[in-house]
Amino acid sequence: MLVHTVYFWLKPELTPAQRAEFRKGVESLSGIKAVDQLFVGTPAKTTKRPIIDDSYSVALTVVCKNVAAHDVYQVDPIHLKFVETFKTFWYKVQIYDAE
Repeated sequence: MLVHTVYFWLKPELTPAQRAEFRKGVESLSGIKAVDQLFVGTPAKTTKRPIIDDSYSVALTVVCKNVAAHDVYQVDPIHLKFVETFKTFWYKVQIYDAE
């Protein structure tokens, strides 16, 4: 199993409509056949602690069967369209992959 976790920091000037459009775009990645599970969320309203980074705007977690499935996900037309459509919406992206 490979867990692909992506954190997006969206540009502050985005409108609520643009933020909703971005969320729908992220959710569209669930249509990729190599994706076993997909979760999308925003920072939880948990108690602030020094070890928690809640500065991001949107978090994406994708679970794939293995590294090969992850590699298929990366070049899938749905993923490529998402990146091309929304790359101007964020100012930072951080990715963590775990097996």
